[in-house]
Amino acid sequence: MLFHLGVFQLDTDSEHQTFWHSLTAPARLLIILVLLLGIVLTPNGYWYNWLVYGLVIIGLVAIAQVRINTLVRRVALESIFLSVVLIGTLFRQDGEVVWSWGWLQVTGTGLMILGSVSIKAFLSLILLNLLTMTTSIPDLLNGLLVLRTPPLLVAIMVSMYRYISVLIKEFQAMQRAAAARNFRGSSNWQRLVLGNMLGSLFIRTYDRGERIYQAMLARGYQGIPTQSVATKFTPRDKKIITFTLILVLLEKATLLL
Repeated sequence: MLFHLGVFQLDTDSEHQTFWHSLTAPARLLIILVLLLGIVLTPNGYWYNWLVYGLVIIGLVAIAQVRINTLVRRVALESIFLSVVLIGTLFRQDGEVVWSWGWLQVTGTGLMILGSVSIKAFLSLILLNLLTMTTSIPDLLNGLLVLRTPPLLVAIMVSMYRYISVLIKEFQAMQRAAAARNFRGSSNWQRLVLGNMLGSLFIRTYDRGERIYQAMLARGYQGIPTQSVATKFTPRDKKIITFTLILVLLEKATLLL
């Protein structure tokens, strides 16, 4: 299948009753953001600092009780796209050369940077997937509004998420139509038909998206999402956010020692 519906069911574990789920969506967003900043701002080569972050993330995954197989599949799929960028950090001119082939050379500095950036990306992907898997899309978008994210940016996210759903449904309808017509043939013929299907898919989803937009306007949509629920930080939220800030600041203090 070109598009698998399960890939876009982001909030697969949002109905669990755990300590992590008891936090409000804005609090979870802030916690993840603070941890992400701590990971990204750690200089290259500080392996023990990332070990601390790794242990914290493992604890969060265990507390949230997310499905490990789903988490691993998502991180593995996303890592494929990141690997293209990460490979570029390996070939550098500075540092001791450990391997060379023609004009290509791998240095110790390149290996250190590759390892550092890979760990940063891996830990960040786990955190982001943990957030999306345990927080429903409406709560996540509402949390962004609570944290003063520009409403227009949130509206773009809403439209993008809905458009993906429309895209999937249209392609599945075209797949059923092709199967009903006993779609077979050589590989070249199938690729040709698939290319025509993708072109037709764009036109059909554009038309359907326009109809959905007109229906939204008829129901009072003004282009800017409104905050559906007045969410306030609970005392528990404030304690956990403060604890996360202290943890990250202590980790940064170790860099100065």
